[in-house]
Amino acid sequence: MIRHPSGRGRAPRPLPAGPSIPAAAFKARCLKLMDRVRETGTEFVVTKHGEPVARLVPYTAPRRGGLFGAMKGSVLGYDGPFDPIES
Repeated sequence: MIRHPSGRGRAPRPLPAGPSIPAAAFKARCLKLMDRVRETGTEFVVTKHGEPVARLVPYTAPRRGGLFGAMKGSVLGYDGPFDPIES
């Protein structure tokens, strides 16, 4: 049995070298994997019973659009723009 450097329990297994990781290993190492994704851009596929269930990818912030045209498509239709408003 491989011992942890502190002498308590088992030493953690090294992170997987491939792009997929079983869910149990992901659960145990998710913070380290998230750091690796942020630093290197590596993507991981999380599997459960050998089937892919999720993908861990680097976050990219959405581009902010300008104010002009921000409401485009928000009005679906208005048949009588010059008709009086009923109260």
